Amino acid sequence: MAGVQTAVALREQGFTGTVTLVGAEPHQPYDRPPLSKAVLLGKAEGSAFDIDFEALGIELVLGREVTGVRPADHALDTAEGSLAYDVLVVATGAEPIRLPGTEGVPGVHLLRTLDDAERLRPVLARQQDVVVVGAGWIGAEFATAAREAGCSVTVVEAAARPLAGALPEEVAVPMTGWYADSGAVLRTHARVERVEPGEVVLSDGTRLPAGAVVVGIGARPATAWLAGSDIELGIHREVVTDDGLRASAPDVYAVGDCSSFPSGRYGERLLVHHWDNALQGPRTVAANIIGETPAAYDPVPYFWSEQFGRFVQYAGHHASADELVWRGDPTGVAWSVCWLRDGALVAVLAVGRPRDLAQGRRLIESGTRLDAGLTADPSVPLKKAAL
Repeated sequence: MAGVQTAVALREQGFTGTVTLVGAEPHQPYDRPPLSKAVLLGKAEGSAFDIDFEALGIELVLGREVTGVRPADHALDTAEGSLAYDVLVVATGAEPIRLPGTEGVPGVHLLRTLDDAERLRPVLARQQDVVVVGAGWIGAEFATAAREAGCSVTVVEAAARPLAGALPEEVAVPMTGWYADSGAVLRTHARVERVEPGEVVLSDGTRLPAGAVVVGIGARPATAWLAGSDIELGIHREVVTDDGLRASAPDVYAVGDCSSFPSGRYGERLLVHHWDNALQGPRTVAANIIGETPAAYDPVPYFWSEQFGRFVQYAGHHASADELVWRGDPTGVAWSVCWLRDGALVAVLAVGRPRDLAQGRRLIESGTRLDAGLTADPSVPLKKAAL
């Protein structure tokens, strides 16, 4: 997404030079969100972007993995030889974290690429017993699809609740019931000891039948190929950029899941692994490349997830010290949570309340302070709670 959108944005903003899009995968560039939904369930054959690259004068170099970069020489290294560049945009995204000890074990899957989705599609079609490792966003989305396909699904999570790394306990706990409502089994405080053919063995000795195991325990920036390049990486091994998405090396930018940027809005560096960041960042990169002076890149992060018949949306960025305000009953079908910092809205989570999300996102962008009492009343439109 980030690489494609950067190439398109360059053309849209008037860049007339050569644009080459290099990718390790052999497929036409594609969108990822449908992989855990329509593609996985066989409702779509693929999710290629509807873009005429030839008409835009964008050269695609597919199936060619970049193994290194030499900024001083303005060159990329590949197994087929080097590629010269005037400006380099790093948009390599993130790669899923593998479950230790599962390399080469049959029936263990990840879900990140089109090939991953195509390998998993027959698993769902055969309605196999599935064990999902990790109750994060991707684990919940896969469990949703597997249940829709008629599979028996057990989700094992090492933490005490789903989404432990993303949401506070009081917000995540109500989501626990969503698994049982869908017919999936959620096992928390459950650590995987090992995976054997046809079984997952937990640390307490429990053996779970598993025709397939899907691992969703997080992702990390795909930046190992930058080793030795002297391009600065952050604590998560992401490319560190400035507020124009420039990396530390001359003529190098980084955008999307593989990079972090300084947020003046939140007073910290943000690493955002979501689709919307890969859509917005390229416009800033393109403007800088063609010599414009865009505003600092400081979006309100946004993402969505479809799980267990619910549409979950989140905008902003919250910290544990922020004031949490409920809107509605979390046992119901529609509710929201707002986070306030010094009275200003900094984040909103909406479950089945898209209007709260849309209004909240605008209020976050404008730094608007809210009346906490009105904010807590779900019958009051969020914008009406503004002070």
